[in-house]
Amino acid sequence: MAEAKRRLYERAGAVITDDENARGLALAVVALEDDEEAVAAVARLKEQGLLVNAVDRSALCDYTTPAIIDRDPVLIAIGTGGASAGLAKALRQRLEQLLPASLGILAEALLAARDRIQQVWPEGAARRKAIDAALDPNGPLDVMTDHAAEEVDAWLDQPHGQARSQVIDLELTNPDPDDLTLRQARWLGQADQVFASDDVPEEVLDRVRADAQRFSLSLWDERPTNGLTLRIRMKI
Repeated sequence: MAEAKRRLYERAGAVITDDENARGLALAVVALEDDEEAVAAVARLKEQGLLVNAVDRSALCDYTTPAIIDRDPVLIAIGTGGASAGLAKALRQRLEQLLPASLGILAEALLAARDRIQQVWPEGAARRKAIDAALDPNGPLDVMTDHAAEEVDAWLDQPHGQARSQVIDLELTNPDPDDLTLRQARWLGQADQVFASDDVPEEVLDRVRADAQRFSLSLWDERPTNGLTLRIRMKI
């Protein structure tokens, strides 16, 4: 376990030492089998002002290290707050299979094209809609598909991916937000305006993107005329 932690920290650029009295230390990892030795080491290191991660002893930890999916510069961290490293690892392994290796290439290409994207869509809302549409499933830059860097330029050469104004009726049959379908969750993350009845739980509305406008469903007739609008109702 100590070697696994060492590899993780070295990959992140850390300078590793086995000398706990060395100068300039910031973090410490304790990977000892014996409980008494581990507790004593944690106490000793904390007295020096270090933040300590004690392997398999979450109660002693000042911080935990998540399982990481690295698609530089895209970095996905999966943490359980120390509840189960095995669960975090299982999720990482499953997601590793889903995420294309070229995800980092796509991110770098979008960064390089930032000025051109702003020129094509000077208005922020229109720009966000176009990017959302491009990155959506089956879009020209679908995030779950392998892409070459030049595909971003090809998309900008034919910038027809702006999301059209549309209204979606989303009828919920369950108040549990975890029962939302992937499509429903995606709609909540894209909507510009959300009209919800009073019985829609706040836990569901928390899935709406933070800058979306929220209205009571009673104001439906006064709704804005542009953007993606959701009309949410409960049915239980």
